[in-house]
Amino acid sequence: MKFDIKQALPKDPSSFGGYRAIRPITALYLVLVIVRSCIHLFTSDGGAHSIAGVDTSVAGGNNIIAMFHQWGAIQLILGVLLCILFFRYPGLTPLIVLTLALDPVMRFISGHIMSITTTGTPPGASLNGPAFYTLLILFIVSLMGKRSQRDNSGL
Repeated sequence: MKFDIKQALPKDPSSFGGYRAIRPITALYLVLVIVRSCIHLFTSDGGAHSIAGVDTSVAGGNNIIAMFHQWGAIQLILGVLLCILFFRYPGLTPLIVLTLALDPVMRFISGHIMSITTTGTPPGASLNGPAFYTLLILFIVSLMGKRSQRDNSGL
């Protein structure tokens, strides 16, 4: 097993030389990104009140809902682009996982720059930490190439 940071931007992105389990786990995260973005884009309140607990009955509530819909649209564009890269260029799997890992970090930072008042803890806020650590481990493991039979034989 060898750790190679260059695998994040491989010379040949047409194949992934890491552990097989990385790709299905990454695909699962990509599905979650697509589902989350569709919820924000297509639910009547963008998930602002129904999921995040943001009071949208205040003045400007429709603007809050519109921002959640726009957020969903941007998430969907990113999710679809990552899916295209995932299936077309398997070798970019580590870069895709790194991109997914940066999402909860950036949401954490933006939440500390300006917090949102909610009636409860939004799912994204409570899942940011576990998602980040899971994706960080997935990223590190995705950079570890499997040893070939030749390496295992000691030759």
